Amino acid sequence: MSKQFSSLGISAPILKALSELNIVEPTEIQQKTIPLLLSESHDVVGLAKTGTGKTAAFGLPLLQLIDTESSIVQAVILVPTRELGQQIFRNLEDFGKHIPNISIAATCGGIPIKPQIERLSQPTHIVVATPGRLIDLIQRKAINLKQAQYLVLDEADEMVSILKESLDEIVAELPKKHRTLLFSATLPGTIKQLIQNYLDKNVVQVSADMETVGNQGIDHEYIVVDPIEKLDVLMHFLNSKEGERGIIFCKTKAAVNKLAKNLAINRFSSGALHGSLSQGIRDRIMEQFREGHINILVATDLAARGIDVKEISYVVNYHLPDTYENYVHRSGRTARAGAKGLSLTVLQEEETAEIPEFEKELGVKFTQFQKPSVVSLEENNTLLWAKQIFKTKPNHDISDDLKTKVKTVFHHLTKDELIEKLLASYVLQNKVEVIEKPVKKFKK
Repeated sequence: MSKQFSSLGISAPILKALSELNIVEPTEIQQKTIPLLLSESHDVVGLAKTGTGKTAAFGLPLLQLIDTESSIVQAVILVPTRELGQQIFRNLEDFGKHIPNISIAATCGGIPIKPQIERLSQPTHIVVATPGRLIDLIQRKAINLKQAQYLVLDEADEMVSILKESLDEIVAELPKKHRTLLFSATLPGTIKQLIQNYLDKNVVQVSADMETVGNQGIDHEYIVVDPIEKLDVLMHFLNSKEGERGIIFCKTKAAVNKLAKNLAINRFSSGALHGSLSQGIRDRIMEQFREGHINILVATDLAARGIDVKEISYVVNYHLPDTYENYVHRSGRTARAGAKGLSLTVLQEEETAEIPEFEKELGVKFTQFQKPSVVSLEENNTLLWAKQIFKTKPNHDISDDLKTKVKTVFHHLTKDELIEKLLASYVLQNKVEVIEKPVKKFKK
């Protein structure tokens, strides 16, 4: 391992950290980018899909290029979300643990600014920041970028709209002569315009594995459902993946809340993640997900940036993404670090016409996931009902007198007989509901 990274020009202290982290060999984007950043002075555009090691591709050479004898900010890394910022900060801390006196700070939005201002009053070499918070710090004169030599725009395609508004103000704080390193999973027209406006005309572009999405370890599948059965089909799929971790993507915050509520009612181990939640709640949900206390994350596209959990075995697109770029980012949450993964897209019949376009644009092949039968869905819902009963906590507000009367009703039944009667009651109620719903709609 060390020989491979050392052949790229990586120094001994960083090699030691990589060895301790069991990072075995450089990925394609790392092999192409690291020597370029260490030996050249050009601006660089790095194109590689999510999960291919872009953080180390720019992070390792940056750590090595820092002059730790100086106390000034020498590199700024801009990211779209606090979650991604924290992930990069942790990675850089791990990579640089054996570099004496290296100082890295994370200054992202969503949390109080005062501790960040206090942190920046100390010697700082690398700053990881969201654009809005960085501008706030600049305006408060809490950060000095006048001698920063490197500007990194990570996941640039995810923060184009933010950069359009804020990049001029940030670049104005940097010395005229600095290197810009732009990393992205995709290269839409808006990013090309950004490159033209802010990067040197002699920019060097490197790409890795751009003909496929993420990596060959992802199975891309779709399932066709009627709107009325969509939730039931999803819960059937989730039951088949019990014990595994996955992310379900929805288009809107309202859809995330609604689906998360339905999953909670049906006793799935899940949590919601979107931009309207407080940062404290988002951090707590992410920590529960990383630690395995919840297995399912229901999220919007932007909120899920920065989720780097190796054991995510599946991604569900509960709503078809608006862009090909969003599909790339969603599917890239699974099959990380060489693992296998499934990206399942839930479609209505009229949406299937879009599959060939996705295949053509992304260079992947989708296969159809077999929809469960009506009987199988009913059985699954019955099992979910049974789990609800099993996981329901006793109500201690019910009087002992009433409990005694109810027990008297059932006292002569065996456990098996009681279960059979409960099942029969559930099935009967379910049939009544199925008959009643259309009648109610008709009356309206």
